[in-house]
Amino acid sequence: MSHEAPHAPHHAASHYDAPHYVAARVQRALVEDERTNEMGIRVDIRGDQLFLRGQVEAPERRRLVEAVAVENAPGLKVHNEVTVIEVREPGEEETL
Repeated sequence: MSHEAPHAPHHAASHYDAPHYVAARVQRALVEDERTNEMGIRVDIRGDQLFLRGQVEAPERRRLVEAVAVENAPGLKVHNEVTVIEVREPGEEETL
């Protein structure tokens, strides 16, 4: 007899999902979700902890990356370690 919930949505993460499947699902969602479309975010899972690492161009984008991860990995504690980088206008010189 199975111990899985019979009404669980197909895409919902559970403790039965292998970590690499959950990481791949979150990574795919970050690329495909129109709110983020982020390909440069690394997703690592350790136990019930999910870590997001990478760089984005705005604080709002960082929040959206976390929101998409939380939606696609319910039950995991998400640690958003994504950093916001400063984007310079084209032609703007950097002073060293």
